[in-house]
Amino acid sequence: METVLVEDVLHRFLLERAGVRGVIVRLGAAWREVAGRADYPAPLRELLGQSLAASALLTGNIKLEGALSIELKSAGALRLLFAECSDTGRLRGLARWNGDLPTPLPLNDLPDAIMAITIGHAERGQRYQGLVDLGHAELAGALENYFRQSEQLPARIVLAADGQHAVGLMLQKLPGEGGRDAVHDEDAWPRIEHLTATLGREELLTTPPEELLYRLYHEETVRLFQPRPLAFGCSCSRERVESMLRSLGQDEIEATLEAQQGTIEVTCEFCARTYTFDRVDAQHLLSGSTTSSSTVQ
Repeated sequence: METVLVEDVLHRFLLERAGVRGVIVRLGAAWREVAGRADYPAPLRELLGQSLAASALLTGNIKLEGALSIELKSAGALRLLFAECSDTGRLRGLARWNGDLPTPLPLNDLPDAIMAITIGHAERGQRYQGLVDLGHAELAGALENYFRQSEQLPARIVLAADGQHAVGLMLQKLPGEGGRDAVHDEDAWPRIEHLTATLGREELLTTPPEELLYRLYHEETVRLFQPRPLAFGCSCSRERVESMLRSLGQDEIEATLEAQQGTIEVTCEFCARTYTFDRVDAQHLLSGSTTSSSTVQ
């Protein structure tokens, strides 16, 4: 019988014997939706896919209200990379670049690069932001250092992406976690690191989560929790677009209406939804009223 790969899912799990908790994310259609928005060069497509999987991965063991995003900016050919997972499991992402990109694409060689992880509600002003040290060439290594510095706990992260799938695996050793003997097993974490190091890129990309965990850690007593579904989804809205336009001011809005023959069109870069405003809409918008005659495509 042909194996059916489970896609767009997040699994939390526990390695009871070792006292290690983990999360595994496997993206299919959601990743292809993001990847299909632009003709990304191969190294950038892989980095964006890894970032999207990582944004979901990092939500696995936290209480999330709002969204978690990973954002990278640099002064080089890679200008911007953004990946986000919401508390409802909705994913979106994009990247902007200008010119040729190196293959591979090392993070520690990007000029004036800054990476931030942001958690919370942007609209409510309830956000936590942490900066990621980009001293490592690969995203997984940079995120491992982030956990080591911010939580003083070791983490092991593996990420991979191609044109079809984006997958991430994260393990954390926590004091007192797991079975009765886990606290006294000094070899537990090194043993898990060794087992994880045997995992190849193709194996990670092509193996269903349950099979992969059993294959790697079957002697560690794997306890798998209820899966969480993931999907592509955008948080853009008419209200957000109105707020953005209102911040431009009357002069800018009127100049745009004049230049675009009486209409303003705003297209979301994440989902390609277009919001259209005419002169009547602009009047309502500037007066603080709710617009009525505009359209969304």
